[in-house]
Amino acid sequence: MASVERIVVGIDVGTTKIAALVGEVKEEGAIRILGLGIEPATGMHRGTVVDVAQATQAVRSAKQQAERTSGFEIGRAFVSVAGKHIGSINSRGVTGLNPNRGVVSAEDVARALQAAQAVALPHNREVLHVIPRTFTVDGQPGIRNPIGLHAYRLEVEAHIITAASSALRNLETCVQDAGMNVDRFVLNPLASAEVTLADAERESGVVVIDIGGGTTDIAVFIDGTVWHTAVIEVGGSHVTNDIAMVLHLPPDEAERIKISDGNAAPHTVNPDAIAAVQPFGENMPTQVLSSDLSAIIEARIEEMFTLVLQDLKRSGYDGLLPAGVVLTGGASSLTNIQQTAARVMKMPVRLAAPQNLTGLSDKLSSPSFATSVGLLKYASRTDASGGPYPADGSPRRPRGPDIGRAISDFLGRLLPD
Repeated sequence: MASVERIVVGIDVGTTKIAALVGEVKEEGAIRILGLGIEPATGMHRGTVVDVAQATQAVRSAKQQAERTSGFEIGRAFVSVAGKHIGSINSRGVTGLNPNRGVVSAEDVARALQAAQAVALPHNREVLHVIPRTFTVDGQPGIRNPIGLHAYRLEVEAHIITAASSALRNLETCVQDAGMNVDRFVLNPLASAEVTLADAERESGVVVIDIGGGTTDIAVFIDGTVWHTAVIEVGGSHVTNDIAMVLHLPPDEAERIKISDGNAAPHTVNPDAIAAVQPFGENMPTQVLSSDLSAIIEARIEEMFTLVLQDLKRSGYDGLLPAGVVLTGGASSLTNIQQTAARVMKMPVRLAAPQNLTGLSDKLSSPSFATSVGLLKYASRTDASGGPYPADGSPRRPRGPDIGRAISDFLGRLLPD
């Protein structure tokens, strides 16, 4: 039997599905998918837990499927986070250096990041990620990696992502009751970016738009790192609800017709085309014009991208994105959604799905699995133990902000794949 190099586990807890993945990290950094479990999400609403018992059962079922297909017992995992409770701020931190050493060390970077996150947060919120954007060394700005530089003073500008403590505890309870511990929570678009963005896009300036069932999550990358994140409270389920309301269809039928016949650009639809639908209480299907269906979809998709563009304009980074938009997430698979996004946002747009996978990769080559696969890549980059990462090992996720993990993230991003 071939030896296993290193195992990582990701649990993507979304509004519409729960996906559990087991992967093996190869020496060159590639991910081989060993196990996969998918379960319809229950007990979730717009990215947050609303029924612990139902959500726990869905997570447990996905975990058990992944264990059966991989042959590994899962005891800990990296877990995705989304929802309107997510917030972010930019902050600065300063630290003096040890004059006897005279060069910047990883410990100095940790102290600067600790100072940056010393911001007043409400008692019901906590830090999810601390991401260094840029460093200033003795007044010289624009330093990406200060470690090893001679200096007396180190400053960092950091992007700090926060979350509602109650939302994290509810999600953690579901994962623990399903038989796992949370190694780390990861914001959805940060995970998705791991397997959808090219390095050139990160450097030039790009926005990842991860369209989930309940929310749309965005992350702006400039100069190789995260500069801005936000959550828009519109997702694929809103499109489904619109179809159900306007065409008087059951939700399941509205979702089916959205997937099978949906088109986000009405001008591309044959005006004579029709789609068969099954209304409430009808034994025989009826017909609707495909152009009418498309108009319903377009209206909500336009609103979604308008809200994203408004957020980017408020951030001030809308003019710093020459690489444009990278769309991912389940709802990004709608036909011609790229056209509508490009028209509204006036930027180049491309659709992205996980790439460079082996193993059970044929089941994951869809934008809907970008976060799931991205969790594995994120885990492979941020395990700070220096040794194997067993799926059944004991977790070490602290209650408070983990600056050691922030340093690991920072150093991991500097290393080539």
